[in-house]
Amino acid sequence: MISEEKLDAFRVSGETIRVVRDAMEANDVHGIVVAWDETSVVIRRPSRRVVKLSRTYSFAPVSEERVNVFEDTTSISE
Repeated sequence: MISEEKLDAFRVSGETIRVVRDAMEANDVHGIVVAWDETSVVIRRPSRRVVKLSRTYSFAPVSEERVNVFEDTTSISE
């Protein structure tokens, strides 16, 4: 879960962030942090619509490379 300090830093800077919700990059949410509570974060998308998302998702600046937390890193080698 993302910390209060990190969310506040994103809100104050106005930096566009990426919220990774699943393995498909097309399902990522891009926008700025508007508000949050104990369990959710409100993101304003470029279309000016707001989305309420769980704080358990992965949050990162858009300028950083996308991290796929769902990627299977185990491989079988013989």
